[in-house]
Amino acid sequence: MKIAIINGPNLNLLGKRNPQVYGTKTMEETMVGIQREWLGTQFVYIQSNHEGELIDRIQAIAESGDYNGLVINAGGYAHTSVALRDAVEYAAEQKLTVVNVHLSNIRVREEFRQRDLLEDVCSHTIIGHGTNGYKEAVEYITRLTR
Repeated sequence: MKIAIINGPNLNLLGKRNPQVYGTKTMEETMVGIQREWLGTQFVYIQSNHEGELIDRIQAIAESGDYNGLVINAGGYAHTSVALRDAVEYAAEQKLTVVNVHLSNIRVREEFRQRDLLEDVCSHTIIGHGTNGYKEAVEYITRLTR
């Protein structure tokens, strides 16, 4: 099994930026924990602050046919990027299971964060479970592909 985990802008600062909202665990700690829990699964981790790079990587993953699923935390782009949404929609059209993760509960945050452009093109969305949302996303993908 092969799963891509894509993280958008500012997620490289996880554990440092707004720890009262996003927690104190770093992205590296989160990803190492996931790899340890799913030893038989190959993970590809991608983080970029650049929208075009994220789009290019999603398209390449979708077209490769090598992946069982894609976990995406698009960060702020989830609320603003139609182009990223289109790339995620394309991945779903290629029969890739895409799980959308939000660390915080966007439903109770600022109004501009409550709108998620990716939600309706993803197989599943996990909101407000902190870094555990990544584990839940991997569990969801593995359940569907067994």
